[in-house]
Amino acid sequence: MDRVPEPELMLDPEQARAYAEADFEAPHGRFIELLRETFPDLEVSGPVLDLGCGPGDIAMRFARAYPGARVDGVDGAPAMLAEGARLLAGSGLESRVRLVQASLPDDPPPRDRYRGVISNSLLHHLHDPAVLWDAVRRYTGPGGFVFVMDLMRPDSREVAEALVATYAADEPALLQRDFLHSLLAAFRPDEVRDQLAHAGLAGLGVRPVSDRHLIISGFPGQAEA
Repeated sequence: MDRVPEPELMLDPEQARAYAEADFEAPHGRFIELLRETFPDLEVSGPVLDLGCGPGDIAMRFARAYPGARVDGVDGAPAMLAEGARLLAGSGLESRVRLVQASLPDDPPPRDRYRGVISNSLLHHLHDPAVLWDAVRRYTGPGGFVFVMDLMRPDSREVAEALVATYAADEPALLQRDFLHSLLAAFRPDEVRDQLAHAGLAGLGVRPVSDRHLIISGFPGQAEA
């Protein structure tokens, strides 16, 4: 099944509110679990960049998991960041998490280099995936880590619809629709490997971690084992 791109930004306030209020405890909690499993000895002291942070839930979870980190979350959608500001207020993380409007590749993040770069569910939104990998290469500091999690395109629309029925049956119709469109817009592991090779990111590996998710992780400055 060929990829069907979707809009890059979520600009609708109603859509942003639905995402901010949705129950992402399982997938977002799994993001942190898989990151810890991938980098069991990782100690984070300093700035980390969250690309495509949306309403900031992953950024805040990362900050809680790694108390020495300061997280800059960047996103191009004002509606998402408005929801993020609401969630961040009173969280106790205001001094270590900041959410900034920036659209890659035109707008740079607040810092030139980061201890690590994380991203959840940005890749499938991008019409040109090189935008993400160029940012990873540019903003990951020497010895820095990369952990990207995204959806994985199924073999057919029928399989995609079955995944929506399995995992999002209780979600609002808007989220079910977006989940289906995101599955159809996602990349396959071999496509991501080609993207990484073209970007010169041989230190990053790609692996499926479920029937609908894949992870891209490693240290950009090192050769893949």
